[in-house]
Amino acid sequence: MTQQEAPAPRIPISRLRPLDPPPELSELRERCPVAPLTYADGHEGWIVTSHELARQVLSDPRFSSNPRLRHSAVHDVLGDGQPPEEDVPGMFVGMDPPEHTRYRRLLTGELSTRRMREMEPKIAAVAHELIDRMQADGAASGDLVAAFAMPLPSRVICDLLGIPYADWQDIQPVSEKMLRIDSSAAEVKDCYRVIFEFLADVVALKQKEPGDDLLSGLVQSAELSDVELTSVAFQLFTAGHETTANMFSLGTYTLLTHPGQLAALRGDAGLMNSTVEELLRYLTVIQFGISRGAAEDVELGGQAIEAGRTITVSLPAANRDPRRFPDPDRFDITRVPSGNLAFGFGVHQCVAQQLARAELRIGFQVLLDRLPGLRLAVAADQVRMREGAIVYGCQALPVAW
Repeated sequence: MTQQEAPAPRIPISRLRPLDPPPELSELRERCPVAPLTYADGHEGWIVTSHELARQVLSDPRFSSNPRLRHSAVHDVLGDGQPPEEDVPGMFVGMDPPEHTRYRRLLTGELSTRRMREMEPKIAAVAHELIDRMQADGAASGDLVAAFAMPLPSRVICDLLGIPYADWQDIQPVSEKMLRIDSSAAEVKDCYRVIFEFLADVVALKQKEPGDDLLSGLVQSAELSDVELTSVAFQLFTAGHETTANMFSLGTYTLLTHPGQLAALRGDAGLMNSTVEELLRYLTVIQFGISRGAAEDVELGGQAIEAGRTITVSLPAANRDPRRFPDPDRFDITRVPSGNLAFGFGVHQCVAQQLARAELRIGFQVLLDRLPGLRLAVAADQVRMREGAIVYGCQALPVAW
């Protein structure tokens, strides 16, 4: 049987160490950076593991984000079914220019530098409030995920969008279930429906009673239909807390298990920006990557890609590429930030990445300043990880201070 006739492997998912991607990814990157991949429905595509080729796929318009040309959801890599967002107006993550450009322009205006700067004192205030609650009544230990990592970005995104935080608390378990790889296609679509209906009610309220928030700004622009507004809110809402929350939990775990790096950061607050960039690169919480579809026949890394084939870009593998990052498996907060792909690349690069960076920078600074004795309350190998989630992180993080 020839190499092309041999069954292509499934995407690697098992980690040997909690902070390192599956070792098969680095093996693929060295041996075959554009390698065959079998998807759950049996069709074959490709997985890209090098930094250079990942950037090429994410910036080349011949690789489309259109769901009809790709298997976009991780459930199409590990589970079954079609992405629930297909054919819903306003789902710009599944659009190519020029359709995508229209939504991107609107959001770039709403997520302006001025608005981001205005958010910074609010981020710090929420962080301090959460630490106050953690220390209430003399408490000296707790779960950092529940007490800090999840509520901080969730309250920030709710404030940005104008969503009551108490309402978010009711919907968060649904969001978490939607992002699990062991949820069935039917369960994912049901979760999608619940969140979409919840946000449609929020949009309807903004139509009647606009406020000083992003959704109200989009409503008042009168450029989007109600369904489009709800779709935009859905994308910002679901992405705006899960990724940053898991970066907080996993980033804190990383710092606490690298005491030399933590001591260096405590000794020099000027290292916070490079620390955030290194955590983004080193951890890459979007653990199964993102996908595109070949809109035409393309050659990629010397490999012929047929039109209609799916290409999955492994962001964790690309961010550990030694050709781009010297000694990439070493966590080093003094590393000069240099083009990590944690937020993607090209026209679909995360539109709210500066907000996420501000949350991480401010949140980690408040956490370390307020809790100088912060440490794990259990052995490092007893911390449970979110191995079954699209967004990797700590299921819980028992800490003491």
